[in-house]
Amino acid sequence: MKTFTIGFTQKTAEHFFSLIIKNNISRVVDVRLNTTSQLAGFAKKNDLSYFLKELCHADYIHVPDLTPTKPMLDSYKNKAITWDNYADKFTNLMAQRNIEKTINKDILDNGCLLCSEHEPHQCHRRLVVEYLNKHWDSNIEVVHLL
Repeated sequence: MKTFTIGFTQKTAEHFFSLIIKNNISRVVDVRLNTTSQLAGFAKKNDLSYFLKELCHADYIHVPDLTPTKPMLDSYKNKAITWDNYADKFTNLMAQRNIEKTINKDILDNGCLLCSEHEPHQCHRRLVVEYLNKHWDSNIEVVHLL
């Protein structure tokens, strides 16, 4: 199984959608807590769904079980907790939600996890695929699109 991840910040719409097309991504799995922020520009939920369908022939799905909680995210953004603390809290949240049992593997097969962070090293989308790689029998090949 091959899964991609992408962040929309620091990308033009042209670059973002070109990456989706070039990699033949079947669906974008939105793992953002806030999908309608004005700061999201072309990546606002309804606009993104339309653009993916029309430009990329790809589906869009928002999966709230793969998002952090607002207090958790706010604590990290406000520097009240470190990245390591945030990663531990989010990993525990995924375990509590039993995402390895509730998430359909098919959505990640040739799918792309979307978040806002440009790079994956300090983004929860990376934590999601690492967690699922540990808990599923299948080996997920992960490609981070920049």
